[in-house]
Formats: sequence, C-alpha cells, structure tokens
Amino acid sequence: MRQAEKVDLGSDDWTMEIRPYASAFHFPIKELWEYRDLLFLFVRRDFKTMYKQTILGPAWILLSPLLTTGMFSLIFGRIAGISTDGTPAFLFYMAGNILWNYFSSCLSAASSTFIGNAGLFGKVYFPRIVVPASSAVSKLITFGAQFLLFLILLFYSLGSGQVRITWLCLMTPILLVMLALLAIGTGMILASLTAKYRDLQVLVGFGIQLWMYASPIVYPLSQIPGKWRILLSLNPVAYIVECFRYGWLGSGIVSIPNLMTGLGIILLILFVGTVMFNKTQRNFMDTV
Repeated sequence: MRQAEKVDLGSDDWTMEIRPYASAFHFPIKELWEYRDLLFLFVRRDFKTMYKQTILGPAWILLSPLLTTGMFSLIFGRIAGISTDGTPAFLFYMAGNILWNYFSSCLSAASSTFIGNAGLFGKVYFPRIVVPASSAVSKLITFGAQFLLFLILLFYSLGSGQVRITWLCLMTPILLVMLALLAIGTGMILASLTAKYRDLQVLVGFGIQLWMYASPIVYPLSQIPGKWRILLSLNPVAYIVECFRYGWLGSGIVSIPNLMTGLGIILLILFVGTVMFNKTQRNFMDTV
C-alpha cells in the first residue's frame, strides 16, 4: 500500500482520490488529526490485547515494575553496592524503571509496525504513522498507573529526609513527549529496516537491552567518569532520566544544554525515521 494523500474531487462530491505523496519528507500531521478516531481505536485495541488471556490481567501493570525494581535493588544495590546518590534504592531504581518501561515498550511496538500489521495494511488505507503514534499513546496508560504507584511510595518516604521534590518535576510531561518522539523516530527506522531485512528483528530486543545499560537506569550519572559522561550525553535518554530523578527525588545531574542537545538528536532521529518510513511504505507489501 502506498503512502497517499486525499484530494477533494468536488465540493458536491464526497469521493476522495488516494495517490502517492510526491516527497518522502512529508510528515502527515494533518492526517493524524483527521484519523484521530482510528488512533484511539488502536489505543483501545492495544490495551485490551496487552493482558488478554493472562491470569492476573492488568495487575501486571503494577507487578512488573515492582518485581523488576525489587530485583534491581537486590542485585545492583545490595550485592553490587552501586551508589544511588543517597536516595532510597527502591525509589531510585523505580524512577528509572518506569521511564525505561515506557520508552522500551513504545520502541518495541513501533519497530514492528510493518511486519506486525502487514495483513491490515494490505486491506485498507490509512496513514501508517497512526500505528506507532497509537502505541506511544496506549503505553501512557501503563505509565500513568506505574507513575501513580511511584508517587504513593515517594510521598510515604518524604518524611525520611532522603528525598525532596523540586520544581523540575513540572517538566515530566515534556520529558515524556521527548521519550515518545525518540521511540517513534527510532522505531520507524527499525521498522523500515526490518521490513526488508527480517533477521534484524533478532537484534532489536538485544539492542534495546544494551541501550538500557548505556542509560543511567541502574546507576546514577554521577558515577560515570567525566570522559565517558561526554559520550553518554549523546544518549538522549540519559539526561531525561536524570532530570526526572532530580525533579522527584532531588538527586541527579541536570544539564539544560545536554537536554537541548538531546532534543536536537531526537528531532534528527524523528526526521530520518519519517523519511525512511515514507519511502518504505510505498512498496513494503512487495517485501513483507
């Protein structure tokens, strides 16, 4: 199915002509708004099928970060003895964990856009970017529940004096948007590549896991030597997580210039992903 635009054939005629876009640099913002109802249908579909035929159902939304955070606290906190910048280990790991869960789940879903929806794409036209965009929205439901659990644990610990909430907590929506754009952009690049080279699917999960360890999820950025910290600043996730921790826990390294650099990298990745996505969707049905 080719990337297409709608052209009105007459004021008295509702019939629309679907034809390919002339440029691969087109970003269908208008079409996203026009197909917003479909986007929310995909959101509902994703949420309903996420825990379908499971024993505990939506309870896994809360159990998953609790179990993972508990494991991180035991292995990296107690056994490895990695510093948490003086904040309670469980809150430290949970703050990074819920952000990473949102990013990685969005990225995984977006990277399988073509292969996972080939049957649907071959039957009906709609802007294909609706699929990765809907995954970013649907994962917000999971993040919201996990974030609420994080806040409950945080307010329980406020009296200990080990944590403090700063004004940077107000940047949480901006940080989420940055993570969503990064996941969508990277996911579109991966979706474009895996549509043609299927064996790259095997590397996606491994690459996401490596990305986690290249981000300060299980360690604070303060523990990274200066020369490596410069390299780590090229990873937009790093300072997003640090800013989130500083906002809600009062610990971490906040660098506005590095956040701006990260935003620039995110927009570049989104641009490249959009171009590759537009080129691939013109003839991906011949290769999928």
